This record gives sequence, C-alpha cells and structure tokens, in this order.
Amino acid sequence: MNRLLIDASKLELKENVININRVTKVVKGGRTFRFSALVVVGDENGHVGVGTGKAQEVPEAIRKAIEDAKKRLIYVSRVNTTVPHAIKGHFGAGSVLIMPAQKGTGVIAGGPVRAVLELAGIKDVRAKSLGSNNPRNVVNATLSGLTSMKTAESVAKLRGKTVEEILG
Repeated sequence: MNRLLIDASKLELKENVININRVTKVVKGGRTFRFSALVVVGDENGHVGVGTGKAQEVPEAIRKAIEDAKKRLIYVSRVNTTVPHAIKGHFGAGSVLIMPAQKGTGVIAGGPVRAVLELAGIKDVRAKSLGSNNPRNVVNATLSGLTSMKTAESVAKLRGKTVEEILG
C-alpha cells in the first residue's frame, strides 16, 4: 500500500475546498449550527491528501480540514502525466473509474475527482464517477483507486523479474 508517512512541512502544498456543509445539532435550548469542510491538498507532484474539519465558523473548519489532510498524505505513482493503468476505486456506495489518456487530453473528470487528480499531478486522465454523488464518498473512492494502482516496476519487484519481462 502507498500509505507511507510523508513529511508535509517539506512540500509546497496547494489546497482546494471541495465541500462546505452546515450541520445542525438540536439541544434543549434550540439548535446549534456548525460547519463541516472537506479539503484536498497536494503538491501537483504525486503527493495528495484529503481531510475533514468541523467548527462553528467556516474558516476554522477549513483550517482544521487542511491540517487533517496534511496528516493523511499519500504518494500516487504516475507514468509521465497519466496513470499506469485503468483502475476502479470503491468507498461506501461511491465508485470511480480512472482511465489513462494520451498526452494532451487533460483531466476529464467531474468535481471532486478532478480536484484530487489535479492536485496529485495527473494531467492526462479520464474519470467517471459511478454510484454515489456524495463528495466525501467520491473523493475517498478516488483515493482508494489511486492507492491500489501498481507500476510495472513494483510488479516486477514483487515477482522477482525485470520490467522488460513484465511488459513483454
């Protein structure tokens, strides 16, 4: 699995707010409102992370989400500007199909998937969100797919062969 501890302080991270949601708690004296934020951070060079935060004010929720995302950084393996192979990621009821594309295609993906792929540094890819359209499920399904990708080098190392033997 690609979930290695990555030191976020050495990376130049950009952040993208995916979703801000107002949540309510009903208590004896009435209702208390809070805001939850979903944020993606990445350095556009293979490192990407997703975090959530909740607070009474939106800026504070976003700050907490950014801190959470920096703790959950992963490394995404890439081949030039695209992904090594087609992959399907699942999380909850959401699933995302991520397919490689030729150079110059751009990122063809919807909302939350686009943000994750762009901040991961993948420039040429096609993606389709299937099932749930809940932003949290879609983002987590995208990360699930990206972490389960394998490069030819990693497969060759596992099998004890050379890359040429794997690729044919």
